[in-house]
Parts: sequence; C-alpha cells; structure tokens
Amino acid sequence: MHRSRHLLRILASSSSSHRLLAPRSLAVTSPRRYYAESATSDAPAVEQDVKEDVPETHEGWLWIDSVFPVRLGRWDLRSYIGYAREESLLQRLRSLLSTVKTHDFQIVSLEPHSKDGGVFVKFTYSAKQKDAALDSILQSLRQSVHSRGGVPSWAGLPSGEVWLVKGTPWREDLHRYAMPILKVSFDGPDVPEETLYGLLRPYGVINDIIPPSPAPAGILRSSTVTFRSLRSATTARNTLHAAKIPSGQAITVLRTSYQQPLSAHAIRDYVTNHPRIFLPILFFLLGTVTYAIFDPIRVLMVEGKMEDWFDYKEFAIYKWIRTNALERFSFTSAESDSVSLASEGVWKERQEAEEALEKYLTDLPSTICFVHGPQGSGKTRMLNSLLKQHGRKAMVIDVGQLSKAGSDMALVSSLANQTGYWPVFSFLNSVNNVIDLASVGVIGQKAGLSSSLNEQLKQILDVVGRGLSRVNASHRTQRERQAKHAQLQAVRRLEDEEVREKIQQGIWHDGRIDAVCGNGVMSELGVGVERFGEADADLLAQPAAEAVGVDEKAVDEEQKQAEEAKQKQQRAEDLQNIESMPVVIIKNFDSKGGGGRKEELLNVLAQWAASLADGQVAHVIVVSDNRENVKRLARALPSKPLTQISLSDADNTSAISFVKQKLHDIGVDVTFTQQQLAYIDRLGGRASDLESLIHKVRSGMTVEEAVDDIVTRGVSELRKNAFGDDIEDAKSLPWTREQAWTLMKQLCKQPEISYHEVLMDFPFKGDETPLRNMEHAELISIGTINGRPSTIRPGKPVYKYVFERLVHDPTFQATQDIAFNEKVIASAETTVRACEDELLTLKDVDAGTASWWGSKRAVEMRANHLLRKMRAAQEKIEALERQNAQLKKVLAKTKT
Repeated sequence: MHRSRHLLRILASSSSSHRLLAPRSLAVTSPRRYYAESATSDAPAVEQDVKEDVPETHEGWLWIDSVFPVRLGRWDLRSYIGYAREESLLQRLRSLLSTVKTHDFQIVSLEPHSKDGGVFVKFTYSAKQKDAALDSILQSLRQSVHSRGGVPSWAGLPSGEVWLVKGTPWREDLHRYAMPILKVSFDGPDVPEETLYGLLRPYGVINDIIPPSPAPAGILRSSTVTFRSLRSATTARNTLHAAKIPSGQAITVLRTSYQQPLSAHAIRDYVTNHPRIFLPILFFLLGTVTYAIFDPIRVLMVEGKMEDWFDYKEFAIYKWIRTNALERFSFTSAESDSVSLASEGVWKERQEAEEALEKYLTDLPSTICFVHGPQGSGKTRMLNSLLKQHGRKAMVIDVGQLSKAGSDMALVSSLANQTGYWPVFSFLNSVNNVIDLASVGVIGQKAGLSSSLNEQLKQILDVVGRGLSRVNASHRTQRERQAKHAQLQAVRRLEDEEVREKIQQGIWHDGRIDAVCGNGVMSELGVGVERFGEADADLLAQPAAEAVGVDEKAVDEEQKQAEEAKQKQQRAEDLQNIESMPVVIIKNFDSKGGGGRKEELLNVLAQWAASLADGQVAHVIVVSDNRENVKRLARALPSKPLTQISLSDADNTSAISFVKQKLHDIGVDVTFTQQQLAYIDRLGGRASDLESLIHKVRSGMTVEEAVDDIVTRGVSELRKNAFGDDIEDAKSLPWTREQAWTLMKQLCKQPEISYHEVLMDFPFKGDETPLRNMEHAELISIGTINGRPSTIRPGKPVYKYVFERLVHDPTFQATQDIAFNEKVIASAETTVRACEDELLTLKDVDAGTASWWGSKRAVEMRANHLLRKMRAAQEKIEALERQNAQLKKVLAKTKT
C-alpha cells in the first residue's frame, strides 16, 4: 500500500513538471509556433518501471531539416552541391549539438538523409522519466543551436530546425522524391481527423486533409495530407513514420509516404476517356506551334539560301584562301571557258533571245517568261550567262530531279532541299496517316492531320514565296539606304564647295575660333574674331560678282536640268529596285514521265509561279523543251499574256562561226576545209553537239573523227532508246518497233515528211499517241502551221545521219524489215480471211435474191470488190514472203 502511494506521488510530480516545461519551451522559441502540447498530449503513454534512485540510459533519434537541398528528381543538380559540402556540414552540426549536456546527452552517430534534405541524429541520455527528459533535451538543443547561428545549411542561410523523431527512422534510397502531399496509412484502426491534425500541425501549415476512402481487403486505409510547404512534408514524413498512436482500445502504427499530385496514369486515362475533347485541342496546339515557331525559321532559311548565307564559297576567308593559295598552285586557266552564245557576229539567233530575256528582267514582273527549245539549244547556258552578267541571284527548281523521286516523302524532301525550306518533317505525313486511321476507330472520324501531296507542296511553296518577299523587301531597303547615303555624300560635297568658295572670297568664319578667342564684347575689345559678311568680301572678287547679271533663261535652264537629273536618278533607282528582285527559274518543265505525281507537281508549280508574277514578288522564268507545256502556264495566268522566248538550232554559218570562236578562245586556230565544213553541217547547229565537237577537237581528234564519233554514239543511244535492248524492254516503250522503224526509213531519205500521211498509214492507223511520245523522247520533232501539226523532222539535226547509218546496217535493217513485214503479212492475212468470210455470206445472199435482177447486181459488185481486195492482199503477202526469204539469206550470210 505504501509503495503504490509513493508511485502515484511520483507520477503526479512528473505530470506537473511536464506542464511547467511546455510553456517555457514555447517562450524560448517564441519566433516560431510549436504545437508541442497537443502533440505531447496525443502521444501514446508507455508504461515504464520507475526506479527511484538510479536513472536509466535510453536511446533516441533527432531529425534536423534543411541541412541539404531537398532533391526534387533525378535531374536536380543541387544535390551534388550537398554531396560536396557533406563532410563540413556534418562536422559543424556535431560541434553544435555536442555542447548540450542535458540528461547526459551524447551523440552516437549522424546519418545524413540527403534525399529529404536532413540528418538523422542518434543519441543517448539518462533519465528516470523519458518524456520529460526528451522535452528538456529538445528545448536545450534548439536554444543552443539558435544561439550559435542556427542549423548549418548547404546554401549558407541557416533555416533548419531540430525535431524529435517519434517513430522509427527509414533511410530509403528509392526513387520517391519529396512532395508537399503526404500519404498517411493506418496499420490498425483509423486515426480521427482531429488527432491526425494535432499530430501534423506542429510541422507546418496544412492546406487540406482528405479522410480515408474504402480500400480492398489487404490494403491499408490512408488519409492524404497536403502541406503548404515542402519542408513541412519532409519533416512530418521522417519524424512520424512508424509512430504508434492509441486509437480507442488498440494501437495504430502510422506509415508515411509521399504522393504525386497526379496519379501515374491520370493523363493517359483522361485522353483515352475523352478523345473528342483532347485530340482537337492537341491538333490545334501542334498547328499553332508549327505556325508560330517553325514557319518563321523556314522563311529565314529560304532567305538565307537566296542570299548565300550558308554557302562557304561566299565567305571572305574562303575567297582569300582561294585567291592567295589555291589559284596560285592551280594549272588551269583563270579565264572562264563559258562564253556567251550570243557573241557579236557569231550567233545572231541568240542575240534576239538574250535581248528579249534581258528586257523581261529589267521590267516589273507582271507575267511569266516561258523559254522553250529543243534539248541542247543553249537555254541553260544563256540564262546562266545573263544572270552572271547582271549579278542576279536565282532560285532554281529542277522538275527533272523532282520527278525522279520514288515516293511522296522523297518528292517533298527534294523540293524542300532545292528551295531551302528547313526544317522539314516529311516522315510525319506517314505518321499522321496512321493517326487518322486510329482516330477513325476511336472517335469515328479522321483527325485531319494527314495532308495530300498537293497540300504539302502548296505549303512549302507558300513559305518559299514569303521568303522571296522578304528578300525583295531587304534588297529594296538596302538600295534605299545606299541611295540615302549617296544623297548625304552629295550634300556634304556641296557644303564643302560652298566653304571653299567662301574661303576664296574671304568671308568664311570658323566657329571653332570663338571657343578660343571669344566673340561679342570680347571681339569689340580686340580679343576675338568678328564674323564676316558679304560686305567684307575681297575687293578683287566683288567686281566679278557685280559683273554677273541675273539671267532668267540661265536659271530656268538650270532648273530644267535639275528636274531632268532628278527624273534620271529616279529611273535609275527604279531600275536598281527591279534588278534587286529575286529570280525563280523552273527547269525541265515537262510532263513526260512521272505519272500522276508529276502532273500534280506541275500544276502546283504553275499556280505558284503565276502568284509570284502577279504579286510582283520575283521574276519567274520557266524553261521547257516542249512548246506545248505553255498551255499549263496559260491556264494558271489567264488574264495576262506570257512572254515566250523560242530557241532553235543555229544555221550553218552561225554554227561554223561559233566553233571557230570557241576554238580560238582555247588557243586553237584552224582553217576548215570543205570536207570539214560538210561534216560540221551534219551537226545542224545544235549547241550541245557543237560543244561536244569542240571538246573532241581540243582533245586532239580531227573534225571528221569527232563528227563520226558523235554519230556513232547517237546510233548506240538511239538503238537503245527507240528499239529497246530486247523484246521485253521494247514492250515497255510507248510505241512499237515497227512505228519507229517506219519513221527512220522515211526521214533518212528526206529532211521532213508529212505528219498526216504518216498518221493515216500503217502502222499508226490514225493513232497520234506514239508520235507525241516520240516527240517527248526527242526522237522526232513535229512542226506546226497555224497551231496544227504539219511536218515531222528528226529530233536533232544529227539524227538524220544516225537514221541513215541505222537503215544501212544490213543486219539491223534485215531484222527490222522482217519484223515489219511479219506485221504487214499478219494484217494482210486478216484482210484475206475477212474477205473470205464476207464472200461466203454473199453467196447465201445471192441464193436468196436470184429472182431480183437489181439485188443480184449489187451482190456481184460487192463480191468483185472483195475479190480484188483479197487479190491485192494475197499479192502483198507473197511479195513480202519472198522479201523475207531474201532478208533471211542476208542474216545467214552475216552469221557466217
């Protein structure tokens, strides 16, 4: 009985001492509010055996926050600063805590937990009553730390605090980074919201507490606590983990962890559940980003391509190296070997074409210039020569290269490369097609991301057009700046002339002298320099000035001259502005080959070229080998006539003069004989063949050998292009071998043949398609009269001699004649069989109309006609078979 009373007395005294210590702790740490009373009152009461005399040694844990930076993720680089200062921070912290000796406080170890920015401190102490001793130790530690500068921090700004760990420390290194949202799971009965608030509020302001929700069996129920600051969440998580809280008759163990603001699959689930809302918003954002970010970059890249910003050959350092290093060690001539084809007295036909093109380039671009002519007629060389002569920069779009693209993606990439359009994401169209297919299954309709080839080409060319507009505007601004600078220089020259005249007359006054000598009153005193006027001019100059009378006619003449000079200057400025405009050249504008993709490309290019010319953005020059392609451009620009420039082969006199001049330019002076002139005449003035002749003569060949070599090369090329390598290759040609052979046999005998005569005869039988295809392949050339086809000529002048060599080749001639005769024999046999069948029918008709004299006469007339037709076909068959027999003998002799 006495022992139990003594125990109650001790418990009462401990509780009263606890009540006295709590206010003192609050008073010491008045700058910050701590809810220690509620936290202590809710802590579980642990039964202990009280010893009256000897205090027991216990262990405890402290949590000190804000020593290291709280790591927010893997990418947080601040943690490396904490690692670098870890040793010094821990040493400083140990020295601060070691000064406290309350209840024999001793530090056992410091265990950093840098992921949450703090340090766990394990310590020992001696006390009979643990709760009171722990409160006393915590109060002493806080007072000692704050009095000596605060908790050391990685940033050098002490802001940490010392906390008592009420649970069990858990120093994990999982990829669970700190969040202001704390998930508190209950291993036992649920803790009431009031109790949970009292436990967590001392660590910081709480924004919200979400009560537990129903959970499946085997999963702990939990509450979600949202703190205002991240520091409060980390402190609560590390001090209360595994803390034991009484809940009714049982004990609940708290399990704390961080919770992400959004669950792992919340966004994915939202997108999946609401595709009709999310997908349009996503596509709108993608389009906005493309228009706001990538399009200005693309416009800038197009401008850079036109201005040669990225061409290393235009850099000053490259030009210096080329001039001072490369060219000195080069053995080639410094002179350019590209001579204008329209040199004076050499090629008169080119002079007219160059003058027309130069006139177009020196005028505002209100229409499109269409340059056409056969291959090798000098179109590209003429354009390059004029552009180089006038210093004009051009954007070249080669339709021939674009037509070689094997897919829509390759075509878009090639066009972007030629125009400087970058960045280009051509592969995204395939991805967009897949997305459209998927969206049909998800939302029941296409997302609209994929675009056709026509739309992609229009988008690229639209951006290119804006880039060309910027080039035009920048050139105009540069010209205006130069003109303004020149005007200022002229004004300065006039001012200098006036000063010189005043100096000569002696009335010039330099205002800078006033700063030295003074003026006004000081000048009257004889110290300064007075200002001069016209009355102070030299006497020698005055009589001359008085002698000059005011001549009104002279003044009018000067004003007229000034106006003329001003108009002349204005015209010069307008011309400079026109010449500063960019030039767009569309080469190989031809519809042959390429299929539907090329037709679509040509239509888009035609519309774009018309918009550039109509908007006066750039001079547009379209180059084509065929005159018929002008129809596509005329449809794109129907309101204005096109400027057409036609190039043809030169006459013999101009061709010979051109060859002589080119050979003279390379140091070869020759005098051609009549035989050599005849050989040159075989080339017919085609520029490409004449250039080939010049190179061959320059390499040491004679004129005869060079021309023979050109003809021989043409024979091999024509045999392949017109007849194919074999039967299978010939089937892919848009004409038959018999049709090509018929034209060659006729054209080798005469320079031109009748178009309609060939069209109506075998093997064409009224089909114009093979003739048009052969014209596109440059095998033949079709002449027109009043817009209708009239004559057929060889595609190149030298082809006449190529045709002759092919026709006079015995083996090739026999082979083609046999194949042609077989076709004619088959056609004749068809005619014979048709006549035989109709004669049998007429026999039955004759038997049924024997009593009618008129009907019998009609049957006889038709029968006689069929007999004559059958006889002619049979005679043709016999003659052709005899001819084939002779040709086969020729082939047999060739084999032996």
